[in-house]
Amino acid sequence: MAKKSKIVKNEQRRVVVARHAERRAELKRLIKAPDTDPRARAAAVRELSRQPRDASPIRLRNRDAVDGRPPGDFAQVRALPHPVPRARPPRPAPRRP
Repeated sequence: MAKKSKIVKNEQRRVVVARHAERRAELKRLIKAPDTDPRARAAAVRELSRQPRDASPIRLRNRDAVDGRPPGDFAQVRALPHPVPRARPPRPAPRRP
């Protein structure tokens, strides 16, 4: 189970991303367009850098809908959502000739 604070923070990031998405896309379009005036491009870069870091969609974390764990936790345990502990079978003793 993920900490509640991590789940809440990720949901707050989703709100911030949605709020800034339209303006961020417009600024990115201006920066990438080859016919944009250099001064306008520099102003767009400055404005984009002034936006909050959490406005970038790359900051969002994909979390499990059931308990909020990130995907790496499932890769480690190899089971969803809660692994059943299993005992290892005993290793045979080495044979001596």
